[in-house]
Amino acid sequence: MKKIPAYLFAFLLSQGMNAQTDMNSYINDLLSKMTLEEKLGQLNQLTGDDINTGAPSQTRIGKELIAGRVGSVLNVQGVDKIRALQKVAVEESRLGIPLIVGLDVIHGYETLFPIPIGLSCTWDLAAIKQSAHIAATEAGANGIAWTFSPMVDICVDPRWGRQAEGNGEDPYLGSRIAEAMIEGYQGDYSGNDNIMACVKHFALYGAAESGRDYNTVDMSRLRMYNQYFAPYKAAVEAGAGSVMTSFNIVDYVPASANRWLMTDVLRNQWKFDGFVVTDYATITEMQQGGWGVGNVKSVSARCLKAGVDMDMVSQGFVSALSQSLNEGKVTMQEIDQACRRVLEAKWKLGLFADPYKYCDSKRAKSLTYCKEHRDAARRITAESFVLLRNEGNVLPLDKGKKIALIGPMAHNRDDIAGTWSFSAKPDKYKTVYEAMTEYVGKKGKVLYAQGCNLLEDAQTQQTVSQGHGVKPIPRVNDEQAMAEALGIAREADVIVCAMGECAWMSGEGTSRTELQLPAPQRRLLEKLTQLNKPIVLLNFAGRATILKWESEHVPAIMNVWFGSECGDALCDVLFGETSPSGRLTISMPHAVGQLPLYYNQLQTGRPVPDGEPFRVFASNYIEQPNGPLYPFGYGLTYTTFQYSNVTLSQNEMASNGTATATVEVSNTGSREASEVVQLYIRDVEASISRPLMELKGFERITLKPGETRKVSFTITPELLKFYNSELSYVLEPGDFTIMTGPDCKHVSKATLKVR
Repeated sequence: MKKIPAYLFAFLLSQGMNAQTDMNSYINDLLSKMTLEEKLGQLNQLTGDDINTGAPSQTRIGKELIAGRVGSVLNVQGVDKIRALQKVAVEESRLGIPLIVGLDVIHGYETLFPIPIGLSCTWDLAAIKQSAHIAATEAGANGIAWTFSPMVDICVDPRWGRQAEGNGEDPYLGSRIAEAMIEGYQGDYSGNDNIMACVKHFALYGAAESGRDYNTVDMSRLRMYNQYFAPYKAAVEAGAGSVMTSFNIVDYVPASANRWLMTDVLRNQWKFDGFVVTDYATITEMQQGGWGVGNVKSVSARCLKAGVDMDMVSQGFVSALSQSLNEGKVTMQEIDQACRRVLEAKWKLGLFADPYKYCDSKRAKSLTYCKEHRDAARRITAESFVLLRNEGNVLPLDKGKKIALIGPMAHNRDDIAGTWSFSAKPDKYKTVYEAMTEYVGKKGKVLYAQGCNLLEDAQTQQTVSQGHGVKPIPRVNDEQAMAEALGIAREADVIVCAMGECAWMSGEGTSRTELQLPAPQRRLLEKLTQLNKPIVLLNFAGRATILKWESEHVPAIMNVWFGSECGDALCDVLFGETSPSGRLTISMPHAVGQLPLYYNQLQTGRPVPDGEPFRVFASNYIEQPNGPLYPFGYGLTYTTFQYSNVTLSQNEMASNGTATATVEVSNTGSREASEVVQLYIRDVEASISRPLMELKGFERITLKPGETRKVSFTITPELLKFYNSELSYVLEPGDFTIMTGPDCKHVSKATLKVR
């Protein structure tokens, strides 16, 4: 077996490890030694489906590594497997270039935080950053150097299942979360608790028509810049090391082949200096049978020329670019540039200095799912729950009571982690029933019944769960299961229903046309409400769902968002150890017919304010109000807050000056709790139509009973700018409405004139 080439280490020792010039010199030297096949190999990512530690060089990937035809692998798990692969790469290939190993570490590795949409509902940037750092620490200890996260796609249509994986509907909040995630994952790359982030999906994937995954996207560039681009740009400016292309078209051109998107916007306008990877098999899907824009040779060349550096799984670059080079369809300079960007990523991660940086089995054992990480996940998960209703103060519960815990999500270990949990270890996690039984101890009693099936259609449940690689929730006889549930409910003092979506009902490839509670669960819930007992609905979800009937019949409703510590975190909140503090980052509709629905809409010429009666020949619905059932920013807690009117430090502001908006918030209840104070701005007079309101600031505060605090926001010119019809980023003088409040619907207003 070959040792790592001596010139690699000699060069590193002679040149040093830190300066940009040293990286450039090293990579220039390495590129000069590489064959065309080896350069194309660095642009090729394979999925690791046949790895064994006994003879890795004899596997398909091992043989490709030895030949220099692989630069990255994904979906290999286990530090021993990854170390074995890395050993082949650095000791048995001609140049010993290390691999970069990637995985979808979306909301944690084994310690799992709420799914991203739930994590965003904390509005707690420090907690979000910590969650990313813990994920990086565990992944980095297990051989993973690169995560395909964060997903920052704006989504205003919850029929799209991947709303679960994003940060909601708002570009400002999405931008701040993107920055926190990048900082948490990457740090300065100095340690093996720093891994490379991959911003996805560039761009506009969350705007798929009718919420159907992989579907067409069509929008104006003006809307792109003003509503959708901001979180991608923020992530790039935060130093994201890589970007992933999206599955959709942009301006009728597949994103991976869209030079305007990848080069003009991403690199030239935003100065991105990392590398770009396609999403899974995108190049294959661009051929006949997919988008149908060419054959493997032509689409591979188009993607390279557009600015893509790495081909995920399709093997189009490694199989076809050499022929395109000979035909003059691509240049050696373009191949070298793509190869350079991949090599730079490996340098930044420290893999040339230590190929085994992320392959320490001792760290893997001591850090993975450790108590410190679980405690943090429990605290942050509790912050994410959004209390939507609490009529009659059903919550918090008394642990000394007899509780009937009912529903498909109550005692289901395989789904508790939520969607996108590839490294989950369900056997380690508590179900809600187990956590609640442990929490009440001998003081009370928890009775359990599944009560019903998850879905009406058994075949759909079986097909989709198998497709996502998870065990389906057991099927039961609905009549017998309901009788059992009603029986324990009659014995109980209070009923807690754990219902909604299981893990695989949201995420990639799980679009839905109906967002109500599935029929078997709804039938059971209706029967339970007829018992006239206090009921709490725990609505497990990966998207905004429709809870109109539930909100009319169930006194307490809380949205919950999965996670490995979800069971314990739920007990902390349900029994009042912690007051709920999550706030919605998505608008929850009355009906599917309202979709897409989002708070920062443009004005119409015939407006009907939300809540007003139907008007003929105006912009409204016959059956439903215009606005949401629960608005963006909304959430209750176990106390009450009172807001003063917003005041401004001055009524006029120069276009290069600043002003301060201040509001007083008082805890008028009897419990300590956290509140998210929100700042919204409306540009009243502009050259183009502007949204009715836009989030431009927020602060999460914690107040003791009787405590009052002033919260101030500095209004800067940057907060007032937008992209005009020429796509110039401008501030236009005029009147601006400044709004503060606990959510987008309940605000006080003041007018600021900008000169």
